[in-house]
Amino acid sequence: MQNSEQPTGEMLVLGKISGVYGVKGWVKLFSDTEPREGILDYKHYFLKEKGQWRPLEFIQGRKQGKGVVVKIEGCDDRDQAMLMIGSEIAITNDQLEKLAENEYYWKDLIGLAVLNQDNVDLGTVDNMMETGANDVLIVKGDRERLIPFTQGHTVLEVNLDEKVIRVDWDPEF
Repeated sequence: MQNSEQPTGEMLVLGKISGVYGVKGWVKLFSDTEPREGILDYKHYFLKEKGQWRPLEFIQGRKQGKGVVVKIEGCDDRDQAMLMIGSEIAITNDQLEKLAENEYYWKDLIGLAVLNQDNVDLGTVDNMMETGANDVLIVKGDRERLIPFTQGHTVLEVNLDEKVIRVDWDPEF
């Protein structure tokens, strides 16, 4: 996508440029995707510079150690690459694959209200974390609660339209 158009739609940040790699314009990416090299799986990317998104094209990319390195179109030396350190890399939401029923992207759950079966407001989903066994909602309200995201057990209902997650959870816990 080599044009100067601003993206339309909501942006999803996948990571950021964390350093330079070599002298030919390659950069290191800190990737928020799982697996880390999943950041390379999309068609159109955007780079945020000076508060504005601009189209970005990866010429090549690969896993390198525990991270990812990419060669960006138009970035031909280390000095150019250094100017991009700290810049966010994003895609438009329409590039995400459609999920099956009762599957959710974390980004869709963050910000939802969390109510228990008695309609007690436990707070809102501030973030999420992965534990290996299951994902966990980090809910902030009168205090922080860590609630397992186990559908049909702890999580009774996710209603994206109403922006509510209903849970089987004791407010004292």
